[in-house]
Amino acid sequence: MKINSSKQVALIITVASLGYFVDIYDLVLFGVVKSESLDQIMIGADALTKANTGKFLFNMQMLGMLIGGILWGILGDKKGRLKVLFGSILLYSTANLANAFVSDVPTYALVRITAGIGLAGELGAGVTLVSEIMSKEKRGYGTMIIVTFGALGAVVASLVGSKGQVIGNLLTDVTGQTFSNWQVAYIVGGLMGLVLLLMRVGTIESHFFQNIKHENGIKKGDLRIIFRNKRNLIKYIHCILIGIPIWYVIGLLIMNSKDNFGPWLGVNGVVNGLAVMYAYIGLSFGDLLSGILSQVLKSRKIVVYIYLIFTFVLTIVFLFFLEGISLNTYYFICFLLGTGTGYWAIFVTIAAEQFGTNIRSTAANTIPNFVRGSVNLVVLLFGLLLSLKVNDGVSAILVGILFISLALFSISKLKETFGKDLNYMEE
Repeated sequence: MKINSSKQVALIITVASLGYFVDIYDLVLFGVVKSESLDQIMIGADALTKANTGKFLFNMQMLGMLIGGILWGILGDKKGRLKVLFGSILLYSTANLANAFVSDVPTYALVRITAGIGLAGELGAGVTLVSEIMSKEKRGYGTMIIVTFGALGAVVASLVGSKGQVIGNLLTDVTGQTFSNWQVAYIVGGLMGLVLLLMRVGTIESHFFQNIKHENGIKKGDLRIIFRNKRNLIKYIHCILIGIPIWYVIGLLIMNSKDNFGPWLGVNGVVNGLAVMYAYIGLSFGDLLSGILSQVLKSRKIVVYIYLIFTFVLTIVFLFFLEGISLNTYYFICFLLGTGTGYWAIFVTIAAEQFGTNIRSTAANTIPNFVRGSVNLVVLLFGLLLSLKVNDGVSAILVGILFISLALFSISKLKETFGKDLNYMEE
């Protein structure tokens, strides 16, 4: 087996971490600058129309991510992990820059679909690559670093999205044009990604992939290996289900703080952007802690169990025992909720480790994006319960019980993958 130098491994981890940082930056940024951008683009439109347009654009982004997850996953198994890593960064960076100059909703939608496609590829490619070039005993540290650092992109998105005027003034001095705050935020994201592409010199491809690259007898990136094989399909579904509670917390409880859960607890002045920022700081801390725990306990499954139970208990406390708390306490709870869902690194690593080299990229790319897309189902069920006159707290906990229970069942059905040899094929 080819041994990679520590410098090569460190470079790949650095590139994948920075790529995921920009990935999360863009993913969260739309929610931060959505209102400001639509106020400028849809002059004269009423608030309801703008709100519905915002939801439409978000759905377009998620549609792009579902398409991109499949596209990049297959390409990663057929053409290589490294090409997908940099191809996805190039696509979402270009889309970010283009997004700063949209002037109508159809163009905005097209750019969000394109950005979504690009965003879908970076994490899966990075985790697959790092998992395959590191030793089986230490690869958990690699994915931990990627996700821990990457989650901080949400913090930067919140800060730039709300206080990017200093950068805007600099751009005005250089170009002579005046940029709105939301345009500055998109430009920053695009430039960060393009600068990152300069780091590709010296990066290496997975030797697992190199070994099968030119072998015609092996099916690579063939979805039928998953969907026509009962054992693989069941594993695939279980992997998706263990990740949904993360987006239940982030996509429902945190991102609806201003409209639903702040008022439910009697907390005034909640800003969604700040709630998201504190949750992602917690997510980053949680991922760091879960990665260390996984290595110490030599188990992925035990860590997921711990985090799911902690999330469930904290969600009950959040919804039913904190009425009348202060605004600062509310944000601290957002941090704790983020910490409880900080098993994203472990989740993606489990997804990569469940499948053979010839289908690993496809699994590692599509599974996280199906989980991200699940937020639409989560919010739909929540809205359905609200329409039946069930209050916000009970509606939220019922949805939480459903998906956390499914996650606990699914993790119990998956095999432990810590230290698993990944150099094998799926038939």
